[in-house]
Amino acid sequence: MLRLTRGADSVVVAPAHGGAIVGWTRNGRHLLRRPSPEAVLHGHPGAMGCFPMLPYCNRIAHRRFVWDGRAYELAANFGDHPHAIHGIGWQRPWVVESAASDCVSLSLRHNPDHRESARAWPFGFLARLTYRLTDAGLTIEIAATNTHTGPAPMGMGVHPWFRREAGDAIAFAANGVWLTEASLPATHVAVPSGWDHFKGRAVDGDPLDHCFTGWRGEARLPAMRIAADPVFGALQVFTPAKADFFCIEPVSHVPNAIGLDGLPQDQAMTALAPGGTLCGAIGFSPRNPANVARTNAECT
Repeated sequence: MLRLTRGADSVVVAPAHGGAIVGWTRNGRHLLRRPSPEAVLHGHPGAMGCFPMLPYCNRIAHRRFVWDGRAYELAANFGDHPHAIHGIGWQRPWVVESAASDCVSLSLRHNPDHRESARAWPFGFLARLTYRLTDAGLTIEIAATNTHTGPAPMGMGVHPWFRREAGDAIAFAANGVWLTEASLPATHVAVPSGWDHFKGRAVDGDPLDHCFTGWRGEARLPAMRIAADPVFGALQVFTPAKADFFCIEPVSHVPNAIGLDGLPQDQAMTALAPGGTLCGAIGFSPRNPANVARTNAECT
């Protein structure tokens, strides 16, 4: 594991465990969910603080899709879950390309050159992941290049887990949301009034695991501001009932986008030409909790 430091910030990264962030503290205060000792010991990225998602985000329904007229079936990658989950980047070791006291760059090359790797994902790619501490906070940069011989689908995002406290609110602007059936997007609608986050919505409201569209690339939490490049055109919000965490996930496409026809560009997976690259950055800027009204946050 690697520790990055800058000023009062300290970030621990686990390249061998999905390139995940184990934890992030400022002045000793945890800004992400604290992982259990078991998660750290056994290297479970899904129980750490944040992990990258690529070459797709969230779910691919029933692990099946059609691309360029050909049908594919993916291997199960999350126990007996019926869908493929969060891509393959979070379950692979990454290579450290360069490291400094406040920055680390990692790479992951996927070659579907045998049956097992092809069933994980049938298209080759080279991904780069950079964690960079700045005076403002933490920036995560992701880039993925298509190394397949033809056009290939690509998507990416990040999955941070935030500590949940009573009265926490989330604020962001969006104009649409996907209603779900069996955890899959089913119907796209205007944001219902009860789900409107513009002036802040309590995390302890009705549980959500939904993807919001028309997101402006900014979200405000009680102690954090998130700012994402336009490539991350959708925002997955996960606020499970009675949990000690919640997730705000900037993503480049909606769940199961590869199985949905007629999606606009900001909701669909990107068709990358051979040698083409999809890239973007997401900034996380801590805010002073003493100066933030937890239930009255507003997106500006």
